[in-house]
Amino acid sequence: MNTISLTFDEHQINRTVIGGKYNSSPDALNISVIILNSTGSHFKVQLFKNLLECNFASIISIENDANNYSIEDMSKRFPEIKFIVPLEDATDGDMINMAMSELYSEYVLVIRDTLHVPSGIILSKLAERLTETGIYCVVPRLLDNNKNAMYSHTSPCAERGHFLIDKSNVVNGGMKTLYPLDFIALYNRKKFIRLGGFDYSIKSSYWQNLDLAIRSWLFGEETRLTTMLQFAYETEPPVEDKTVNMDYLRYYLKNEMPRMKNEEGVIKGIYFIRFFFNSSCGFLQARRLFKDARFWVKKNGPKFKMDLRKLIEEWSK
Repeated sequence: MNTISLTFDEHQINRTVIGGKYNSSPDALNISVIILNSTGSHFKVQLFKNLLECNFASIISIENDANNYSIEDMSKRFPEIKFIVPLEDATDGDMINMAMSELYSEYVLVIRDTLHVPSGIILSKLAERLTETGIYCVVPRLLDNNKNAMYSHTSPCAERGHFLIDKSNVVNGGMKTLYPLDFIALYNRKKFIRLGGFDYSIKSSYWQNLDLAIRSWLFGEETRLTTMLQFAYETEPPVEDKTVNMDYLRYYLKNEMPRMKNEEGVIKGIYFIRFFFNSSCGFLQARRLFKDARFWVKKNGPKFKMDLRKLIEEWSK
């Protein structure tokens, strides 16, 4: 059995859903919000109030603690907000996928309850400007808890045949960026679903985020920065865990190994020997990982518009 989802809704998470109302107002924004919650954030009440002032189509709050007994009280206080509680271990990507399946708006803003979200952060005119290009992903400018600019601008490059990512805190509106930090971005929901969403088989937040981001570029979509939207962390920003492990290997096989052939993405069988000797895996485990990824690439081959080599070559054009 292949362990990589071939469709967006193939992997389901058991959940409890409480409350929530769809905003049917004619002047509601065509943007919904997904809030990824940390345990017991004391910023949550004000965050909810500020978001409700913006007239979003829907707001979903994902709670990561099934034993949080304040959720029912919060749902009564904020009946417009839908609260979702995963009943099993779930990654950030799992939770975003789960919430996306509950929404209908064209765009979805993913944020965290550890961000400062001022009142009126997105109103109708700004919403129109943020979504007018129809691109897959719009990344806001991020500041740390000391109001210093974070390295939100990421670019692909290669050194001695190895793929690397350059980072910069210089942000100009419309600049390409490889991926959104900490999953925080405005996503085109239909394009997100067509891309397959986040890969549930990758548990590391960093590799799961990078996997979908690079896949989107290879499939012909775009992620760009905006200076019209800015968030600052109220707490210390998370540190990206780039540990090279099994999650990295799954990401690598799906994104860095495929090459274009006859206008499709492919992984040649001969690549296995190189992968095996560089993977630090046993033979059977390496063969299973390689077989799963090769099957996934074969099924998605026609969706590839370029391989990673071409993405790097054309990035600055």
